[in-house]
Amino acid sequence: MKIVVDDLSGPEIAEFLDEHVREMRSVTPLKSKHALDLDGLRKPEITFWSVLDGDRLVGCGAIKRLDAGHAEVKSMRTAPERKRSGAASLLLEHIITEARSMGFTRLSLETGAGEFFLPARKLYEKFGFDYCEPFADYRFDPYSVFMTRAL
Repeated sequence: MKIVVDDLSGPEIAEFLDEHVREMRSVTPLKSKHALDLDGLRKPEITFWSVLDGDRLVGCGAIKRLDAGHAEVKSMRTAPERKRSGAASLLLEHIITEARSMGFTRLSLETGAGEFFLPARKLYEKFGFDYCEPFADYRFDPYSVFMTRAL
């Protein structure tokens, strides 16, 4: 598997992200959905990566610059058929390394509080993320949990 910066111009990533947003809407009330769509990910403060296995897209993730020292993990997704294949761990390790090299000293994220999101929360815990209060523009939401770690 390889991880590449993606300019979000290809139809495959557009479909992959559309599936992500649809899935999030199916398990989270609309007012509690924080997944960004394609246009939301095309902002200059976001760096987006795709995970490829050969020429097949198997995962994606991004970081959003919040300030000079703080970034947020966004849009982590693994193709359903590739869950538990190591793609998410490989990508999260890459994101942490890249965030450090960009000069960030803290990395935070929002994910769901429900059972559906338990594997994601376990992954973030494995990589040293601790639960925290809402950050940036987030507010308390019973459907969300917030996590952070120093870099």
